[in-house]
Amino acid sequence: MAGQITVQLVRSGIGRTQRQRATLQGLGLKKLRQVRVLNDTPEVRGMVNKVQHLVKVLD
Repeated sequence: MAGQITVQLVRSGIGRTQRQRATLQGLGLKKLRQVRVLNDTPEVRGMVNKVQHLVKVLD
């Protein structure tokens, strides 16, 4: 799984559990529509899956 993954925050972390907010922070997402390019690792994929209802994976 070499490469990179692009993730965009599409829904706010306000009103979410502390764990979900911490996951967003771990991904480096702070503001709506913010885009981050991250290494495509199993750890990052797992974090994205935990907050899949808040983020969108871009190609």
